[in-house]
Amino acid sequence: MTGADRQWQLNRRNFEGRWCGESRWHLRQDGGEGALDLAAPSRVIADTCYAIRFFDDDHGEWDGSGLLFAPDGRRLLPLSREAYNRGGQCWQFEGAGGQSSLTIDPADARWGHEINLFHGRSRSMLVLLWGRRDEPGGVAAGAAGCRWRLDAVGAVAFRCSLGERPDPPRPAPGGARTLLEAMRGWPGQLETLAPGDWPAEPPPPQPCEPFAPEAFAVHPLTAAFADGLVCSVPEWLPAGPFRLEVGCRTAPDAFQRLSLHIDANGELSCWERRRFRAPA
Repeated sequence: MTGADRQWQLNRRNFEGRWCGESRWHLRQDGGEGALDLAAPSRVIADTCYAIRFFDDDHGEWDGSGLLFAPDGRRLLPLSREAYNRGGQCWQFEGAGGQSSLTIDPADARWGHEINLFHGRSRSMLVLLWGRRDEPGGVAAGAAGCRWRLDAVGAVAFRCSLGERPDPPRPAPGGARTLLEAMRGWPGQLETLAPGDWPAEPPPPQPCEPFAPEAFAVHPLTAAFADGLVCSVPEWLPAGPFRLEVGCRTAPDAFQRLSLHIDANGELSCWERRRFRAPA
């Protein structure tokens, strides 16, 4: 098995199902120049559903409805082992997966990431989208003549309707700081992926430092959302290297943390997944 084959298998293992939930979108107002309220969603879609099925080992189908950015809210896509992840933007761990912009490119209108963190038949999804701001000649714009501002955050508490008994809703976290502080000191394990470097065999997880809220909350914009989701991200993308932090308390005794590292050239260098467990 190649590394690409293993990524395809993990994609199927993680995502196969009929995932339904309420999507809550926090959108920057006034044509992208107003406020971005992360406390209350500006758009709620009650019946978002991603039906992902596979016909055989090599082919499947992605059928989405209740989508914010698709015409009529629907989209149907074929899936195949041959075509999967040709651009290298998709990434899969066991129980976590998504897709990421690999480069901050001034030719693009958006730079973004979709992170899915799984537990049982629950799928907690966070979408982060930054929009380009053209500032020709501006001192803060940099050599590319543009900056990037966080324009949209989407959070969905998906449950698989094909399960015998869907996982129940999770309690409200009571704020990001409260959520993070409650896990201080939990031991964890670390796994790392780099774009295009997909291991054919699962690498053994490495011990990592105990959970520390201050290591997660590295940006002033640190917020909690439905289903135990939490993130710490910059409102404006900085000029030098930085990282994004996304996590989810997937169970009372479990927390997944996903760190996305961006280098000084604006390229995504790696995804780090840490799994923390409450001490026995």
